Amino acid sequence: MKLISPAISRFARMRLWSIEQWMHDPVTTQQIVWQDLLAAGQYTFFGRTYHFSNIQSLHQFKQQIPIQQYEDIKPYIDRMMQGEENVLWNTPVAWFAKSSGTTSEKSKFIPISEESLKENHYKASKDVLSLYYASHPESDLLTGKSLVIGGSHQVAQINEAIHYGDLSAVVMQNSPFWTNWIRTPNLSIILMDEWESKIEKLAQSTISENVTSIAGVPTWLIVLLKRILEITGKATIKEVWPGLELYMHGGVSFVPYRRQLEKLIGAPIDYLEMYNASEGFFAAQDNVDAEGMLLMCDHGIFYEFMPMEEWGKAAPHTLQLNEVEPYKNYAPVITTNGGLWRYLVGDTVQFTSIYPFRIKVSGRLKHYINAFGEELIIDNTDKAIANACCKTGALVADYTAAPIYFSDNNNGAHEWLIEFENCPEDMQQFAYELDAALKSINSDYEAKRYKDIALRMPIIQSLPKNTFTNWLQSKGKLGGQHKVPRLSNERNLLDEIKEFARSTER
Repeated sequence: MKLISPAISRFARMRLWSIEQWMHDPVTTQQIVWQDLLAAGQYTFFGRTYHFSNIQSLHQFKQQIPIQQYEDIKPYIDRMMQGEENVLWNTPVAWFAKSSGTTSEKSKFIPISEESLKENHYKASKDVLSLYYASHPESDLLTGKSLVIGGSHQVAQINEAIHYGDLSAVVMQNSPFWTNWIRTPNLSIILMDEWESKIEKLAQSTISENVTSIAGVPTWLIVLLKRILEITGKATIKEVWPGLELYMHGGVSFVPYRRQLEKLIGAPIDYLEMYNASEGFFAAQDNVDAEGMLLMCDHGIFYEFMPMEEWGKAAPHTLQLNEVEPYKNYAPVITTNGGLWRYLVGDTVQFTSIYPFRIKVSGRLKHYINAFGEELIIDNTDKAIANACCKTGALVADYTAAPIYFSDNNNGAHEWLIEFENCPEDMQQFAYELDAALKSINSDYEAKRYKDIALRMPIIQSLPKNTFTNWLQSKGKLGGQHKVPRLSNERNLLDEIKEFARSTER
């Protein structure tokens, strides 16, 4: 098996040549991607509706096609799911990725065409592997297996031709047969949607494998690794899997979980962040020493970036790659080879570098706190939580926060519900360190905290372990991509979780 690594490494270096082409000229690459997508879409129902055949320039493209949110394209998707062809895309679409969102009771169904599977998800995955092998030529990654935790929606059938599942289910169901040789456990376990049984089966079936890499959401990975240590009686995961060298993560910020995972694993490994959503594989870390993830520019997706000040306008202005600035918040607007046209993803990103274009996810359009002009985003709070943990020796499993508004007796504040893995000895000291970190990260927050005039110190309530998991389970949203929103500008969610915690203590 050791012969695999040099062969794969040579393949990676060969593939790296094509990657470097679009990295060195991403603007031209994106122009070509846009032209190809427009040509493919002009004979679809959507293309005829918006007169694609008349579009001669990108400016005209933006003028003729309004930015779409899911509610806007849902009627088209409903038709596609009943088997109608040439609605949003010009080839048959037989698969849809089910994305539940975080708090909404409604599910989203994102079309997955054959082109989006091959030219986006699979191509990007191979490029990630190529970049990793190029920077780690002695890697033994493919001499073992990749542990895939999987999602929460099994593959389901609407009719003979149309199926849906969460993204991981769709991708794995359609992946080449040989991927089964390098993946563990078997597909039936990966696609289980009952998470308590799934964790047990994942643990039991992978203990004896030679696991060299892991892919999955950190929240569930931590639960799995703890169970594996319980079963084996080992002190660290490296004792169970000595060949483990890489963890590929995404979906939620890794910052609050890194210390806990490092402790469980017990020895240094590589960590690689990916931005792989139901709508597309957008970016992945290409350099562990550089901040941010490399934007995938030649993978069937055309990008626009909406400045945050344009959010909410009737005709928001968007920018191209040659117009963006580092460390400003943008909302990505995508046009894809799955049939999404000027679709607002809902995330916010910042560019950490220009040429090459690297991004980091800074939050969600609807997940933030700006009750007092503090403009607090998830990137701020994740970093502040990590800093407070470092200063106090605490470990945070999960958290959510929302504003407390002005009252007759008090000015405003932020209330935090935090589930600790290790509680700080002094909760007030933790609150102080959290507050200090937020001040250093966010000047608007610092200004509102000046002499407690607008904002008081954060108010922290420690929740019993597994509160967030049990709350998600009570809503039928346990597992996979379901997660508790970090931030909310309203109190509804936080108050609901507080009441749930009180009711379970009675």
